[in-house]
Amino acid sequence: MLVWTTTPWTLVSNTAVAAHPDVTYVVARNGDDALVVAEPLAEKVLGEEWTLGETFTGREMERWTYRRPFELVDFPPTEGGTHYVILADYVTTEDGTGLVHQSPAFGEDDMLSCRAYGLPMVNPIRPDGTFEPEIELVGGQFFKTADKALVADLAARGLLFRKLDYEHSYPHCWRCHTPLLYYAQPSWYIRTTAIKDELLAENEKTDWHPENVKHGRYGDWLENNVDWALSRKRYWGTPLPIWRCSEDHKVCVGSLAELSELTGRDLSGLDPHRPYVDDVTFACPTCGREARRVPEVIDAWYDSGAMPFAQWGYPWAPGSKEKFERAFPADFISEAIDQTRGWFYSQMAVSTLVFGQSDFRTVVCLGLILAEDGRKMSKHLGNILEPIPLMDLHGADAVRWFMLAGGSPWSSRRVGHTTITETVRKVLLTFWNAVSFQSLYARTNGWAPVGSAPALSERPVMDRWLVAVRDQLIEQVTTALEGYDTQRAGALLTEFVDDLSNWYVRRSRRRFWDGDPAALWTLHETLDVVARLMAPMAPFITEKVWQDLVVAAVPGAPASVHLASWPTPSGAVDTELVTSMTLARRLVELGRGARSEAQVKTRQPLRRVLVPGSSFARLSDELVAEIASELNVGAVESFASAGDLVDYAAKGNFRALGKRFGKDTPKVAAAIAAADAAELAAALAATGEASVDFDGGTVVTADEVIVSERPREGWSVVNEQGETVALDLELTPELTRAGLVRDVIRMVQEQRKNSGLEVSDRIALTWAAEGELAQALREASGLVADEVLATTLTEGEPTGDVVTDDDLGLRFALVKA
Repeated sequence: MLVWTTTPWTLVSNTAVAAHPDVTYVVARNGDDALVVAEPLAEKVLGEEWTLGETFTGREMERWTYRRPFELVDFPPTEGGTHYVILADYVTTEDGTGLVHQSPAFGEDDMLSCRAYGLPMVNPIRPDGTFEPEIELVGGQFFKTADKALVADLAARGLLFRKLDYEHSYPHCWRCHTPLLYYAQPSWYIRTTAIKDELLAENEKTDWHPENVKHGRYGDWLENNVDWALSRKRYWGTPLPIWRCSEDHKVCVGSLAELSELTGRDLSGLDPHRPYVDDVTFACPTCGREARRVPEVIDAWYDSGAMPFAQWGYPWAPGSKEKFERAFPADFISEAIDQTRGWFYSQMAVSTLVFGQSDFRTVVCLGLILAEDGRKMSKHLGNILEPIPLMDLHGADAVRWFMLAGGSPWSSRRVGHTTITETVRKVLLTFWNAVSFQSLYARTNGWAPVGSAPALSERPVMDRWLVAVRDQLIEQVTTALEGYDTQRAGALLTEFVDDLSNWYVRRSRRRFWDGDPAALWTLHETLDVVARLMAPMAPFITEKVWQDLVVAAVPGAPASVHLASWPTPSGAVDTELVTSMTLARRLVELGRGARSEAQVKTRQPLRRVLVPGSSFARLSDELVAEIASELNVGAVESFASAGDLVDYAAKGNFRALGKRFGKDTPKVAAAIAAADAAELAAALAATGEASVDFDGGTVVTADEVIVSERPREGWSVVNEQGETVALDLELTPELTRAGLVRDVIRMVQEQRKNSGLEVSDRIALTWAAEGELAQALREASGLVADEVLATTLTEGEPTGDVVTDDDLGLRFALVKA
């Protein structure tokens, strides 16, 4: 028989040859040589020089005997003998010869197939991977090293048909890269297959994140569940508490108290580990012979699986029953995805075996941690990041936030200094700066959060908007965390903190400067809520904020943010205001784009900005004022108010027209294009409908017509996603001087900061300039003094620490007043 193998070292313990029962085998002849091979593979394996003759099926070959390739080890006598053909369905004709060598000590398929025939398991290799020393030819050799000697011996005896290089995957030690071998060993088992249905039922009750693991990786594992190999042949570990006598009677000892009864002496102080427990013997209760503990220890995963009750010392430790019952089952557990067959399974299996139910309700499977280059972290590769130094450098909250919110928890994550630094900058530092801002202006204005806050209806639009989006945030973060979606919760908080800092705080600076109680109350309330929402994900920074911002200022406040109640919305969310503010911010963004396109700096005031009429109608007077202030323009107006400054163009929206007009859509679109675009735009803006010249007059709606509005020369226009904003670029002398004043204010503020002045410090300012700048400063002296907190504004040649700007033609100096 021609047999193919990629592991010559296993031929020493060859026990049988497997054939597929339904494959046809053939005798191939070449002169005096005759070989048996699977017919479908004969030509591929042998070539054209061989003549094919007699055929038979694998089933007909069953129990054909043969002489094994090596007779280096002895086989125990068995009923029916050894070294014959057995049948196995896993044999294929995809490659090889269709006849598979069997060595049951080194392969699961081999072991199961041979066991079905009652064949023995012979293992000539020691646990260190070397052959037993007394074996001829390969004694003492490492199993893979022995391949060379074995192949040479086969060739010398004329038993080697062909030797080929064949590249295939093979297991290696991930640390030293030594080849590994599968090695059958006897073991003690828990018959988990007996509770397969119970385990599947418990899995159905469990909430998995991601959901596909439930019936995928984990569900498949349960469906194909095998008995749990419980024991390990090691020194360290929990000793298997089974004592056995020479008659094979077994006693499973449940406690030190029971062991004391069996031995007749007090063993309550015994260390129940090796070697101490191995010295304990007693008379077998069945036959009276000496019973000794079996040498195996228990799989460490059993310890992990027993954690839910073992952590309390249940049931022996005083109070353990009550503690266990309060904590069982757990609401939530979390580990990496590779624990689906480890910790997750061991817990569910042990608890289902012992208590008839799983010990957890919800599981979050985390992805693996990768290095910044995408490779798995490994000490061997030298690309690991030690967690403690990482937290020492960036802070524990930064690492924690990144792990929870830096991506999908169940996706593999690249971790590095760059990514965590970005987390600190975008989230934690922005939040901290908002807290510092509140503290600064509360202290400056002598304000504290005591007494009654102003009614929400009486607060300015920015405050009412912040409360509305804060209420939305509470609802959304609560929903996300109740669904164990920390990524969603983190994204919501990150966006909110950015809006809080870069929109609310920035737009409200003047109000904080003036000590507006509504602004101070609103920001304080918001930071209180954000601290509580962030506390589970950033426990340290939020605790610091809580101590400084709440405990120190609010009588009777909870002593810790982690003792505070979870926030609840203050009332019905003003969705209309949220929508209107979103529109206002969108128009501001487009206005900034128009300034940038025209290369006009933000400090230069402009006369007006035009926005679409439909958008203008949705803006309250307060929001219009916010847009004007943010864009530094004198007025916000509708395109409709611009008269002949605007050119209109109209065309049909083919997608919308097609739903109503079908094949007539091109004709209706042509009628829209032929109409007076300005009149069409006016009618659509007024009533949402307009008539066009098609089929005696046809009414079209605003959805069916795309109207473009474009101001003429002297304007900067940005049009994105259906929104158009236009800036009037004409600079009057008054606007030019106002821009100059803004430049001066900015320079003085910078000098205040560089001089180390507090925000509330007053100054005396002396300045010198000529021409238009001097005129501008004389006209706006009151504005400049208010903005820079100047008690005096003196025109004259400055002395001392003089700041000079040659481009502006300005010289000034300031001193603390």
